[in-house]
Amino acid sequence: MEQRLGLSEGWHITPAGGATGEAYIAENHEQKLFLKRNSSPFLAVLSAEGIVPKLIWTRRMENGDVITAQQWLEGRELKASDMKHPSVANLLSKIHGSKELLDLLKRIEKNPLEPEGVLTEIDEQVIAQVSHPVLDKARVYLERNLERIRFHQKVVCHGDVNHNNWLLSAEKQLYLIDWDGAMVADPALDIGQLLYWYIPKNEWQDWLDQYGIKLSSNLEERMRWYVIAQTILSINWHRRRDERKEMENWIKYLQEIF
Repeated sequence: MEQRLGLSEGWHITPAGGATGEAYIAENHEQKLFLKRNSSPFLAVLSAEGIVPKLIWTRRMENGDVITAQQWLEGRELKASDMKHPSVANLLSKIHGSKELLDLLKRIEKNPLEPEGVLTEIDEQVIAQVSHPVLDKARVYLERNLERIRFHQKVVCHGDVNHNNWLLSAEKQLYLIDWDGAMVADPALDIGQLLYWYIPKNEWQDWLDQYGIKLSSNLEERMRWYVIAQTILSINWHRRRDERKEMENWIKYLQEIF
């Protein structure tokens, strides 16, 4: 295992969990590292910007895999109640405003995500596989509002701002980790997910004040559109993994949105 991950003898390797099974914790007597196979190709820029823990090294293996090693930080994941903290809004605003991240993601041929692409993915992967009245209703809503939510000022979006992906170090430094699903998209994709899941609606503007924008009717429409679309894709993700309870919870959540 050590050689497969680009390490010499004397390291103790344990799985770090996660959906992909490609992450590991490596320890020896002097150092502790977080290793990942084929991580995000712009991890170095994320590290330089202080968005993720420090990148220590990157190694390309003989089989073509790329192994990255990051500084291991003692800390904790954020709780749902922590998502109201101004530091969350500030970091997400920094990410969305980063020209360096945007330029790099465009250079590695990340085409901007457009609403039509989202709708096509839903048609091909979900609507054709899952039959439920609320999905049909949601599909009609998404198509009907396609033009209303079009937004041209694309940014780098994380794509999964779940509280489990936010790491608060022992030194109180906040990071957003797990960038495998990064995309160039409407910032409403990230903002809507975060506000809908964690912030009471009467506090949305307070949170957005920290982020640096005003709550407009257009932003509300865009957030709602992407939250509905992401919820449908979450339903399908759990369906493919045969996780019936989680799938039903997301269907219930979609019904609540409507």
